[in-house]
Amino acid sequence: MFIQTEPTPNPATLKFLPGQVVMAQGTADFTDPSEAERSPLAQALFRVDGVRGVFLGTDFITVTRDAGIEWQVLKPAILGVIMEHLTSGRAIILDTPAAAGADEDDDPVVAQIKELIETRVRPAVAQDGGDIIFHGFEKGVVYLHMQGSCSGCPSSTATLKMGIENMLKHYVPEVVEVRPIY
Repeated sequence: MFIQTEPTPNPATLKFLPGQVVMAQGTADFTDPSEAERSPLAQALFRVDGVRGVFLGTDFITVTRDAGIEWQVLKPAILGVIMEHLTSGRAIILDTPAAAGADEDDDPVVAQIKELIETRVRPAVAQDGGDIIFHGFEKGVVYLHMQGSCSGCPSSTATLKMGIENMLKHYVPEVVEVRPIY
């Protein structure tokens, strides 16, 4: 098994590409070892000294490191854990929460926002090793949560304001602002 790595816009996060499906549906974000009980892979990665976060995407894994630990020290251990786990055949995730797609009860404006996020924003954010989750729309404000390498990334504010907000305003006149949820 050959696992490729890619840098992300967030210098504290590295994207690992194992060349196979990681999550068949949805994504999973673990920012603390106590949250990782539903993912044996995330649990194993958190046992590596210096791992601060794990994000599982469709065909990638992003790992966030603690400040002060260099990738050249951390990367071999992470590669070893991922390779061992994937070749063992053990489960990556034990349960899959329901996907946050469009609801039948969604207001037409909310449905349009969700569709734009799903088709135009998520694929671009996934290329950088992250994900974006819709949390609500109220009084012209769209609330979004950045995950994976996008969480805490120095350029995430610019992505939200200059990219996503401008795009949503263009297609959905009811949108006046995009705000992050942390």
